[in-house]
Amino acid sequence: MRTGASSQYSALNSQHFDTVVSVSGFVKRYKKHVAVQGVDMEILKGEIYGLIGPDGAGKSSLMKAIAGVLTYDEGTVEVFGTLVDSERAAERVKQRIGFLPQGLGLNLYPDLSVEENIDFFARLRLVPERDLIERKTRLLAMTRLDKFRDRAMKNLSGGMKQKLGLICTLIHEPELAILDEPTTGVDPVSRRDFWSILAELLQEKGMTALVSTAYMDEASRFHRLSFLSSGKVVASGSPTEVQALVPGSMVTFEATPQLDAIARVKTGSRQVEALGPLLRVFREETVPAAAAQAITLSLGDITPLHLRVDEPELEDVFVALLLRQAGQLLSTEWPPVTVLPANHGLAIEAKGLVRDFGTFRAVDRVSFQVKPGEIFGLLGANGAGKTTVIKMLTGITPPTGGEGWVAGAEMKTAGGAIKERIGYMSQAFSLYLDLTVVENIRLFAGIYGLDANATDQRLKWIVSMAGLKGYESSLTSRLPMGVRQRLALGCALVHQPRVLFLDEPTSGVDPIGRRHFWDILSRLAREEGVGILITTHYMSEAEHCDHLALMYAGRIVAEGSPGDMKRQVEKEAGQLLEVATDQPGQALRRATQAGFSGAALFGTKIHLLSLDPPQDEARLRTVLSSDGVHVQDVLIRPLSLEDVFVYRVMLVERQEQATVKGAAA
Repeated sequence: MRTGASSQYSALNSQHFDTVVSVSGFVKRYKKHVAVQGVDMEILKGEIYGLIGPDGAGKSSLMKAIAGVLTYDEGTVEVFGTLVDSERAAERVKQRIGFLPQGLGLNLYPDLSVEENIDFFARLRLVPERDLIERKTRLLAMTRLDKFRDRAMKNLSGGMKQKLGLICTLIHEPELAILDEPTTGVDPVSRRDFWSILAELLQEKGMTALVSTAYMDEASRFHRLSFLSSGKVVASGSPTEVQALVPGSMVTFEATPQLDAIARVKTGSRQVEALGPLLRVFREETVPAAAAQAITLSLGDITPLHLRVDEPELEDVFVALLLRQAGQLLSTEWPPVTVLPANHGLAIEAKGLVRDFGTFRAVDRVSFQVKPGEIFGLLGANGAGKTTVIKMLTGITPPTGGEGWVAGAEMKTAGGAIKERIGYMSQAFSLYLDLTVVENIRLFAGIYGLDANATDQRLKWIVSMAGLKGYESSLTSRLPMGVRQRLALGCALVHQPRVLFLDEPTSGVDPIGRRHFWDILSRLAREEGVGILITTHYMSEAEHCDHLALMYAGRIVAEGSPGDMKRQVEKEAGQLLEVATDQPGQALRRATQAGFSGAALFGTKIHLLSLDPPQDEARLRTVLSSDGVHVQDVLIRPLSLEDVFVYRVMLVERQEQATVKGAAA
């Protein structure tokens, strides 16, 4: 729908018959704020079209307008050949659309069970009873929610809520599914389930999907995409076409001392990030040998170890485009370091931690150690127990059993001492939105008992460290998401804590903001010796950690450095094969039937693990060609931490199922 826009439209302007959505010159304003400015987009039948971008980029406004639930100010939005410029026009296409709004379970009813929610939406959409029974059975099996039919929606994990929301959105088999950030806040296993379900439905039903996400690593799953920033399209096209916009190489290596190496390579490189002991540097040279030589020359007398050159990933391309647009370097001017008191012991130690809620065990004998100056990542599915562990260690929640020490203080008896020695950023921002940046910093300084002189010193340090110059008098509620996150970090550091707890701190932040944030964390650890414990659903972020622990159902099921965890999975399950075919949906089904049980769809390609790549490639080609599927290419790709996460969780699930079957027998 439009307000203040001409409703005249000529049939001569209609798009190709395969076009499901056509957007031209789209503008949406909220009072004086321009949320979306001049967007053009075309979505073709049968494709998954992606909108990539951080919070505030304009994705939701554009999607709501296409769904017919939001007016707009300029341009045209055409859906199924109908110009959506009025409520009457929107009503003509709504039955053919399924819309899943942003937020975990926001389109669901908390007190209704899984099955009751599905039945409600089916009747709302006038789904015949016979069709409802068949579709409900199938969708519940696909989402692995069939065992939870009677569970109230409010008692589901985040991933389960999103899968239920997807069922309710698709129960009437819409021709166009509009899904607004369906995987935000969802663990990697549930994310992979979601993509498999969506790909299968598109293949079988000929459905079209418009999907938005803030996860850059999901960009490769789309047939085509638009990357939005500040309401404008920065790049559009297939993942391959977008990747070609910024030619170059990513050079990964180890170098000691790391901070000196960073300073040297930054003189000639626009993107430099530390991933634990590794450095990743974007170079404009497209020839691997030339990129490697450029790095070696910039390091001078520092010798790079384990140097590897790869193609840039899509996130690297997006960051390069944003930097080109902004005309700035991705760097932080670090203020003078205030060296913290030496801490020769451990920053954090958990020993056999247990937490029960009634008969439910949320944390089951969890043990780990975090050293001063170490970044420790706690990973796990929604409901795995990560936040409960943090709340026990910080003295917020008493443990049922076990022991814990934080910055030398015992967590059960030294609650006050622990709070003085730690910084804590929770999932919900602990900032006062009606205060300015400076007022928030001064408030937290007062809470921690800093005198006027110390407060002034820390205020200057935080403004410089967090890149808040120019925002000092801004209301916190009006700050961009990434800036607000850095302010929250600054407030958590105002009293110079020796240990920092961060619970999913970068959700919804743009790629540059996230890299800026991690640059700060790396320097806090390396220069000031702060021990950092962080949880995240961004598996690419977990690469920054020195050590990782993967939680499942309250227990730690895998532990080690990112490199160690990848090598262990390769040893157990093999290398990652990427298969390109002309019929990916059919190929996935056939591969699964042939025994490749871990196969999953990634955009237009299939990923699977193989202990014998040559033999599996030959068998796969034979199986697929016999079914009329042409294999275009098979490549060996490096394992990602998402692959590790999914493999480990699925392995534990299979072991538990085998135990249950054995006990039943």
